[in-house]
Amino acid sequence: MSIYVGNLSYEVKEDDLRQIFAEYGTVKNVQLPIDRETGRVRGFGFVELESDAQEQAAIDALDNAEWMGRSLKVNKAKPKTDGGSSGGRRGGGGYSRPY
Repeated sequence: MSIYVGNLSYEVKEDDLRQIFAEYGTVKNVQLPIDRETGRVRGFGFVELESDAQEQAAIDALDNAEWMGRSLKVNKAKPKTDGGSSGGRRGGGGYSRPY
């Protein structure tokens, strides 16, 4: 399982997340997605702890907690799905071909 952490400050660093979640268990992994255009943190991240029990304790304690001036949204991460609003198509080309 992995934990989704939303409404993060744009100033947060991986070490900040690692430190706060270490209070609830052994942190195995931290990911902070970076916006390609701005180069800054996108305002959410993912944390993986050693056990499901540790992760649930962190979720129970930190969901809606105020941290770095923000009210955190902490829950179980949902699996990434294919598709989305683009229908899975990528790329450009800049024009449409008539069919």
